[in-house]
Order: sequence, then structure tokens, then C-alpha cells
Amino acid sequence: MQEDRVTDDRALPFQVEGLDVRGRVVTLGHSIDTILSRHDFPRPVKVLVGEAAVLASLLATSLKDVGRFILQTQTDGPVSMIVVDVRTPGQIRATASFNAAAVSEAESEGRADSGSLLGRGTLAMTIEQGKTQQRYQGYVPLEAESLQEAAHTYFRQSEQIPTRIRLAVAEMFDRGADGAARQSWRAGGIIGQFLPDSLERIPVRDLPGGDAPEGAEYEDPEDDDAWVEAVSLLDTVEDHELTDPDIEAERLLFRLFHQRGVRVFAPTALQDRCSCSRERVRQVLAQFSPEEILESTVDGRIDVRCEFCGVHYPFDPKEFLQEN
Repeated sequence: MQEDRVTDDRALPFQVEGLDVRGRVVTLGHSIDTILSRHDFPRPVKVLVGEAAVLASLLATSLKDVGRFILQTQTDGPVSMIVVDVRTPGQIRATASFNAAAVSEAESEGRADSGSLLGRGTLAMTIEQGKTQQRYQGYVPLEAESLQEAAHTYFRQSEQIPTRIRLAVAEMFDRGADGAARQSWRAGGIIGQFLPDSLERIPVRDLPGGDAPEGAEYEDPEDDDAWVEAVSLLDTVEDHELTDPDIEAERLLFRLFHQRGVRVFAPTALQDRCSCSRERVRQVLAQFSPEEILESTVDGRIDVRCEFCGVHYPFDPKEFLQEN
């Protein structure tokens, strides 16, 4: 079992005033190891779920007055669905649905990258406001691309905020105090966004109108020099810098932006915690008709398993038949 570190399982906000860039670094240690270890997922699926958990954590911790942030994919690939649920102040749970045979085939053929496993479909992001419980949803198509690439598309098309994201997941091997080999999972990510005081510094990208003359060329506007510099720096981030337990987020940020001056702020703690409970499951079953209760009964009882944490909740069907 991996050791808990004070620099693990947190989202660290940062700001680079010289480049008008704000962002966060997420480092997941014990939390992601617990999430992935409880599921009997093939290795490529665990990597993909780890990436989704990091992306959801990066986005959820940037929002204010949010009670819940849900990232969900629905696609036609071997991994047909991923759901990551982040609740304030940083409680994460995640699960996935996949075709084991298709994943195994893709892995044997060298097609186990994120884009190939996901295939085509949609990436949805749902925000539930903490006080009002209002829901806001954003969608972006997935075209056999990685979650990282899809997130870039979302911010470019929907939010029109210049954004750069890096995600990484690693399977770690070491030896414990007793000399026995041990394995664990780690994940991390960084997001940087260009947020200048003047919106005129953010180029508006659009396609030419439908009445444009045939053969007309459209020139993509140039990015602000500050954002070009920030992207060039963020693109130097290597996977191991996001997952190595000996490389703290502060150290990575100093390497990237020390010449421009970088400030960090109070981190948000992240932890593996499921929101399921016996009472919540009972409330759902109470809405079932007598026929549905009987159809759900096996060997004289109803057994409900949480797809996120794996906890089983057994019920006596008579309890609901009497109520109905």
C-alpha cells in the first residue's frame, strides 16, 4: 500500500501574472489507487478512468458554488461509458462500462490508446450548483480522440478560453518495508488558461460565412505572445513529472514559470469517497412497482451493488411490497 503524502490528493491553484495565465495542478495518489484497485478493470481501462478522474478534478476544482460536477462519456468504442462524479469539497468516485473481449483484442493489436478505446460519441460535463441545485450541461463530440484533446475542443468551441491540459496515469512498482513487491496507481494533470484583463487579446476563431466565395481562404488569427509562450512551456511537461511522487507540484510550477514569476494558492483536498447509502438505495426501490420488485428479487432478496464503490445493499422485498 502506498504511503500518504501531504502533496498528494489535492488540486493546487496557480497564477502566472506575467503571462496572464491561471490554472491548477492535480496530483492523485492514494485516492486514485483506491478507486482503480477496487475495480477489476483491464489495465488500459484503468488508465482511461484515471485520466477521466484527473480531468474531472481539474475542472471541478476551478468552479465556485458547485455542489457536484459529473464528467461522462458515451461512445461506441470498447469502453462505452465512463462516469466520474466529483462532489464538493473534493470527493471523487468513478466507474466505467466496457466490452472485455473488445478491450483485450484492441490491446493485443496495439490499439489500446484512449482514442481507440473510446471511439465516437460524446463527452458530457454536468454542473449542479450547490445552493440552487440548478443543472448546467456542456457537450463535445468525441471522434476517436483522447480526453485531453476533447477537452481542448470543448474550451475552444464552447467557452472560447485558450486552454492547455496535460493528463498522465502511471502504474508504480516498488518494495515495502518487508521487501515484498507492491503495485499502486498514480495520476496527475495540469491545466493552464489564458485569462487577460482585456478580452481583445483573445482571438475569436470562427469559420467563414456560408456566402464566402468559393476557394476563399480563411486565416486563423494569431495567438497573443504571452499565450504562445505559456503553451510552449506547458508542452514541455512530461508524464513522469505529473505522476512521480518525488516531484511536487510546486517544483514543477517553478521549473515552468520561475522566469515569469508564479504564485500558488491554498490547495483543495481530493479524496475517494462514494455518496451511496442504504437509505438512498431504499428510496429508489420504494418507487418500484410490485412487478418491478418481484423482477428484482433473486433467492428471496433484492441485492443492489453500487457500481462506483462495489458495496452491496441487501433488502427484503416484503418491505416494499407492503408499502405498495
